[in-house]
Amino acid sequence: MKQAIINTTVHTGDEIITNGVIIIENGTILSVRKEIPQDIETIDLKGNHIAAGFIDIQINGGERLYFSQTPTEETIQDIYDASLKYGTTHVLPCLISSSHETILQGIEAVRNYMKKHDNGVIGMHLEGPFLNPLKRGAHSIDQVRKPTNEELEEIIRLGKDVIKVITIAPECFTEEQLNMLIESGIVISIGHSTVTHKEAQVYFSKGIKLVTHLFNAMTQFGHREPGLVGATFENENVYAPVILDGAHCDYAAAKVAYKLKQDKFFLISDATFLGRKVANFKWDNFDAHLDNGFYRNDDGNLAGATISMLEAVQNAYNHLEVSADEAIKMATSRVASAIGLEDQFGKIKAGFPASFVQFNDDLSEIATLNFSTSSISIS
Repeated sequence: MKQAIINTTVHTGDEIITNGVIIIENGTILSVRKEIPQDIETIDLKGNHIAAGFIDIQINGGERLYFSQTPTEETIQDIYDASLKYGTTHVLPCLISSSHETILQGIEAVRNYMKKHDNGVIGMHLEGPFLNPLKRGAHSIDQVRKPTNEELEEIIRLGKDVIKVITIAPECFTEEQLNMLIESGIVISIGHSTVTHKEAQVYFSKGIKLVTHLFNAMTQFGHREPGLVGATFENENVYAPVILDGAHCDYAAAKVAYKLKQDKFFLISDATFLGRKVANFKWDNFDAHLDNGFYRNDDGNLAGATISMLEAVQNAYNHLEVSADEAIKMATSRVASAIGLEDQFGKIKAGFPASFVQFNDDLSEIATLNFSTSSISIS
């Protein structure tokens, strides 16, 4: 059944259409126009704005379950259901540094889930285990390791149609291994790495165009050694995602990064859990507890984030001095472009999923409006 979303300002990702009309059918956008067709069911947004639903390419858990601990379809469902409550309609569940067996379990769980559910789970993010132990952050030292050809080949063979993003420290790879990964087509992100500015530029020249949570677990900008942060700032092709919670990235630093990166700057949650409902968590050598609204481990270090993409967007609007439209792009079209899916998600455009957020002028009220699954989700 065709429906028309009316009485709304449409943020398409390319333009803003006042009093726009969005025609949808069977979970897909048919067109964006100015006129309301006759004899069609209408959905009146009563003057609110509408944009594509948020995309989170780095989320570790839902409200109850943590993907790396229990890499199952139940956990994926928990992540997806929880994300919908906070405006996020498309996700990459993130598996951090784990055993080879656990990585394969995660790949299989995501593959099986995607076969059964035509919704916003669009793959997975494998963060590790091939990281530099000096920049491992909250990742277990027992799981961080250098790749072997055999392990890398199996992960690529079994995961190349599921893993959309893989975070690596490229200095831990041989040239053969890095070329193997580049040729797989999986989007490579540099993170948890000690690469210098010069080394980073070499890796960027090979086609890598993404870093993992800018400023965190990487070499910092200095006036004698600009590090991976400086290389990211300098290279106009590299995307720079931030965890915009004021702790993982100070708002002043984020403001500088945005001024330098502009349309390559976007948001991630990196949420350990959503909703701050899990106060204490321990798995393997990883521990996290809520401390003044942030997850920290027993050493006092940050152990993943607590914010949702909704909060990240609101923080961008409130702290980075950007328009509501620009803050929304940081969580939608820009994210899709960073992982090469700009022709499928992140905009209000014919053929794209009918997955939206509606919001007021100052983004203080944001709700999910999702028609892209068998049932409508409004939260």
